[in-house]
This record gives sequence, structure tokens and C-alpha cells, in this order.
Amino acid sequence: MIEPALEALAADAYIYGYPLVADLSSVDQIGTEGLGSLPPTSFNRFGHASRLATPADEFVSVNNDTVYSVALLDLSVGPLELHVPDTSGRYLVLQFVDAWSNNFAYVGRRASGTAEQTWLVVPPGWHGSPPAGVRVITSPTTVATVVGRIACDGPADLPRIAELQARLTIAPLEPGGVAAGLPRPDPSVPEELAFFERLRVWMPAFPPAAADVEYQQRFAPLGLLDAGPSPYRAAAPEWAAALAGGVAAGRQRVEEATRPPEGRPTGDWSANLHLFDYNLDFLGPGTVDDPQWRIADRRAAYLTRAAAARAGLWGNHAYEAVYATAYQDAEGRQLTGAHAYTMRFDAPPPVDAFWSVTMYAMPDYHLVANPIERYSIGDRTPGLVRGDDGSLTLVLQRERPADPVEAANWLPTPPGDFRPMVRLYQPQAALLAGTYRLPPIEPR
Repeated sequence: MIEPALEALAADAYIYGYPLVADLSSVDQIGTEGLGSLPPTSFNRFGHASRLATPADEFVSVNNDTVYSVALLDLSVGPLELHVPDTSGRYLVLQFVDAWSNNFAYVGRRASGTAEQTWLVVPPGWHGSPPAGVRVITSPTTVATVVGRIACDGPADLPRIAELQARLTIAPLEPGGVAAGLPRPDPSVPEELAFFERLRVWMPAFPPAAADVEYQQRFAPLGLLDAGPSPYRAAAPEWAAALAGGVAAGRQRVEEATRPPEGRPTGDWSANLHLFDYNLDFLGPGTVDDPQWRIADRRAAYLTRAAAARAGLWGNHAYEAVYATAYQDAEGRQLTGAHAYTMRFDAPPPVDAFWSVTMYAMPDYHLVANPIERYSIGDRTPGLVRGDDGSLTLVLQRERPADPVEAANWLPTPPGDFRPMVRLYQPQAALLAGTYRLPPIEPR
């Protein structure tokens, strides 16, 4: 007989630990397999994608606006020196993410400008002195990720991107150290308990803030505080069933949290400006350390953090980029490739960088293969046709429109349900205040 209290505790543990497991699973995947054109990348160096993302990049809500450069950091070797080239005004952001998926620093166009710069990234508790004139970024965990995005205007722009990537470097300040890497979960643990095994092994290796460490103590009955051999290898059936049930219940709560709240006006875009405000403790250079960008309730922040990791792992704070999603058309019906739609911009969105609409299939939020290999559309898309009044009407449908103007403004959809995302880079005050409203998606 399954004990309801134990299953409920396991659901809480799933919500709390999902971001750590999702983050480090992605770190492990990129380190061993790469991602699309991003090659397998060892610790403490940049791996650079050679093209914009395509459906081959099976990463949650991957963008198609920028070329990725990713550095997996292992600060067990000590400080790392980061060199950033002069991009001559081109949009670049280096987003620093700790093992728990907290954005703890930013470098780039908004945060530090586009001139050449050098930084020292140091492990938690470091008390050394940086080289003269070098600014410091302290990582909350010894393993972290730098997610670099460089704006790309299409295939013809890739040689210039490659030049910038070659001059974007990171390396140990003192060479010769051996990176500790990720602790390995026990591979003999049954798949239904593999999540808890990963969490058990990774949680003590990358301790969070003190308040979170205290919260973790309540998970002792789940075996998550057990050191040594895994308690999940030969778990008692009823105990294992309670944990598996908790995973299912926690997963359902996370999925529900990724959807916009019921009762929203029909056709509204959901732009959660505070989806990435769950970092309450480690706000370094480039972040905005202000109450309006922190979720006051720590328990509520855990669910928000899990929803962010599920629907948009490694997304930026809204002051760097706003992400808006839509699941329904203006009449309140689920968006689907069985129908055709339009989206009319009377005026361009208020941004200091650029904006785009990207198409994702449900339920995995991956890019959608299509015959013209167009996965996003926006203000930098060549050949867009605007109305005489300057308006822009996008066409979202499965088949290529017969009308040449509509074909120029066409964003292909999948045959089934889909969820587009609007990205707004370096949003202006009207977006952050919520006074600018994106146009609804109208059925044709």
C-alpha cells in the first residue's frame, strides 16, 4: 500500500530537484554528444555551433536567432580567464548559469557593452586576487555553464560569426589542473527511480544556498540524503512505488505550471516577465539585484524554476530578453497545423536589439522541420513584405501560401498542435511594464 504522505513528499522533491537534474543532464549530453552543430565539448573551453539551430537540435525551445557558443565550466581546477572580443555593436550575450539553473551573471551588449573585455570566473569561496584591471564573476557552484548567443543574420553572416567565436575563449588561469567533472549516478538503478539517483548524487556535490540546503533535509525519508551505495538499487516495492508515483505527480504539476493560467483573455500571449526570477541568492555582474526581479516566496520559486527548466531551460531574465508564448488563437482554440492563421503587427515591438517569432511543435517544444527550412521569422528576415502603412502581417500555416506576398511572410507550422514563441531582445520599458501587447493569432 502506497503511503500518500511519502508520495506527496516525493512530488515536492521532484519539483525542487528537477532543475538540477535537467541542467546537469544537459551538461552531460553536451559534454559527451554535443547538440546539433555544437560539438562535444570538454570542460573549460568553448564549443561553438557552426550554424543556426535546426530540428536536429533537440533542445527545449532552442532559438533560431543566434549562433550558440557554450562553455561547460568546472571550477574545481580554480579560476578561469574569460576573453570576450569586440563585436562592434553586434548583439552578444554570455549568460552564466549554475548547476541549479540559476542565472547568476551576464556579460555582453546590455550588461557590459560590446568592447573587448576580460573577466575572471572563480569558484565559490574563492579569496584570491584577480590580475590588475580584470573583473570577477563568482560562480555559486563548481560546475556551471556559459551560454553564449551571437546574433546572426543568416548563412551569409556565418563567416563573421566564426571569426568572433575564434576570439571568444576561456581557460584555467593556472593550467595543469584536472577537472573533477560530474559524479556518476549508479547505472544499475531502475529507470523509474533514476531521477532520484541523479538528484541524490548531484545534490551534495553542488550545494545550493543555505536556505535551500535546510529545505533539503525534509527529503531524508526519500533516501536523497543517503551517502554511499544507492538505496534505489534494490528498493522495497511499496517504497519504490511511492517514489515513482511522486515523480508522476510532480511532473504533472510542472507541466501544468508551464501553461498560461486559465481565465486569460482569448488569444493573449503569455509573457511571464518573472519566469527566471527564482534566483534569490547569487546575483552577480550583469544581473539586476532588485526586489522586482526576485520571487519573494522561496517555495513558489521552486515550482517556477522547475517550469522554466521544463519549457525553456537556460532562458534569460526578462530584462535581457522577453519570451512570449501562445497556445490558442484569438477565438480560444488550440493552435494546430490543421488551420491557417495570421499575425498582424501594426508597429514593430519596442526593442533595442531585435525580435522574432519561432515555431515549436508540442509537446516537446522542438523546432519544426519544413520544406523551406524557415524556423523563425522576424525583423531581420530578408524579403518580408510590409503594408503601405508599415504594418507587417505574418502567415502561419502548414502549406506554402499561393500568394507571393503571403509566401514571403510565411512561417511554416507542423501538422499537429504547436506553440510559437516571440523573442524580444533587449526589451524597452513598454515591454517590461506590460503596456505593449503583442497582436493575437487570428484564424483565417
